[in-house]
Amino acid sequence: MKLLALAAAGVAVAALGSTLAFASPARADELPTFDFTDCPAPPANADPGTWRCEAFVSQGKLTIDGHEIPLGELRLTFSEGRINGQYAQAFGALRHAPARVPGLPGTTIQLRYGGFSDFLSDEERRGELDVYAVVRNPLLGKDCSIGTAAEPLHTVVHDDPAIPPTVISQNPMTAHLGVIDPDLALPATQGCGPLGKLVDRRLGLPSPAGENTFQQASYVQYKAL
Repeated sequence: MKLLALAAAGVAVAALGSTLAFASPARADELPTFDFTDCPAPPANADPGTWRCEAFVSQGKLTIDGHEIPLGELRLTFSEGRINGQYAQAFGALRHAPARVPGLPGTTIQLRYGGFSDFLSDEERRGELDVYAVVRNPLLGKDCSIGTAAEPLHTVVHDDPAIPPTVISQNPMTAHLGVIDPDLALPATQGCGPLGKLVDRRLGLPSPAGENTFQQASYVQYKAL
């Protein structure tokens, strides 16, 4: 996810609504397992004692022109700190297992990192992240996707008023929060072969900004580096 989740936190993706409700924040003994394996180490010129890793475990939902796709669990990690007194950050990983696409039997969607992230929050947004979505079905082309690594989707997430930031634990620092991008523009699919137009029609693609939302409810834990 500051999502992707952030405060200098991160981004990442989650679920609200009738088909994908997210429960109230868990107690400290009910939290998901956080994995810091993908945390980037501080750079050699990092200011000592200023770097930390943020690990997000999120539940996500992508809504395309009213068509809801529950994304399930997303995990995102990044590190941040200071170099010569200035804020700096390093992306770790975005991990997402393929999720079933309602209305398209045998079809899954999987989010992948698109090569850009900025998790420094400000008054305008929580953070920004480039992603693309791989679409899989035995009848579709092997390169079927919404967006690509070369031309990713640019998502800008804001605080979701339905899930305000909540501190769950101080040691280790752990929080729960929600973010939403209500302005995500989505192109038509690419590389899907002869059935690509059918997929586009079922999903309502292409779909302009203002017709789609990308939401995530996230747990985040911080670890000093």
